[in-house]
Amino acid sequence: GKTTITSMIMHVLKFHNKKFDYMVGAQIAGFETMVSLSEDAPIAIFEGDEYLSSTLDPRPKFHLYKPHIALISGIAWDHINVFPTFENYKEQFSIFIDKIENNGCLFYYKNDEVLKDVVKNSNKSIQRTGYVTHAYTKRNNITYLIDLDKEIPLQIFGEHNLQNISGAKLVCNELGISDDEFYDAIAKFKGAAKRLEILTKNENTIIFRDFAHSPSKLKATVNAVSEQFVDRKLVAVMELHTFSSLNSAFLNEYQGSMDAADTAVVYFNPEVIKHKRLEPISEQQVKLAFNNSRIIILTKQGKLVDYLKNLNLKNKNLLLMSIGNFSGLDLNLFAKDLMNTNQ
Repeated sequence: GKTTITSMIMHVLKFHNKKFDYMVGAQIAGFETMVSLSEDAPIAIFEGDEYLSSTLDPRPKFHLYKPHIALISGIAWDHINVFPTFENYKEQFSIFIDKIENNGCLFYYKNDEVLKDVVKNSNKSIQRTGYVTHAYTKRNNITYLIDLDKEIPLQIFGEHNLQNISGAKLVCNELGISDDEFYDAIAKFKGAAKRLEILTKNENTIIFRDFAHSPSKLKATVNAVSEQFVDRKLVAVMELHTFSSLNSAFLNEYQGSMDAADTAVVYFNPEVIKHKRLEPISEQQVKLAFNNSRIIILTKQGKLVDYLKNLNLKNKNLLLMSIGNFSGLDLNLFAKDLMNTNQ
């Protein structure tokens, strides 16, 4: 969410030649660096980061920003290694809201019940504006935003991106960008890096790569591809790779996150668990955590490669999701190989 919304806002401002500084947590297309600070930019865009500032300063980074305009797209507890309980995680957002400048404004996704609660319980004197998914329609696998009597074709898709667009538009409006200017720019937005990136495609198959690894991002990504391509089956493959995802105490957060896939595969490498000095997890544990009896669990790279090479991908999309690379696969090369064996 936050990387995508930040990318959208930066894209729109750059499209209209507005001068701004920025600090983001990932490389963004069209921007050479992840930080830009100057003497004269009237705007600074910061991607909020709830991770701790440093080993010496245990405050979450986003407690230091004190913004005039803030946006929170949702509260999903994805970092068990930093915030041991959900209550503790929620509290960080309450503190963040308290640090918004007086008479500043907060935009928030109002269908997130936890977030709505946190916003309601704050007595900070700021303007609060909730937003929902932008109105849209779909034709021939292309999503169009609906604005009064106009339809604006997008290069991206998915409910989560349509929520992000609503939030980004409010921020851009606040910064003096008109609705028409926003829509002109967002129509050219190709998406955030490593989010639903197309590795290869032909007329009846697309192979996507995505960084989704936390439960909330996994669910949003699987649902987005499933809903956008209703005429194609979806094979979704995810790798449990991060400290949180391989932690047996956190696994249950993944319940139902891959239900929208026609075929769901979870891959993990027991060697990585050993290397991270975590408790071993069993295939049965993973199956129970996802609460999906159809899920296929694989723990050897060779088995995963064989499984995918033996699939018939005709009229199917394949979604490869990991913050890693499935124990060292060159995913670009692998996707092209898969497509060639599927001709």
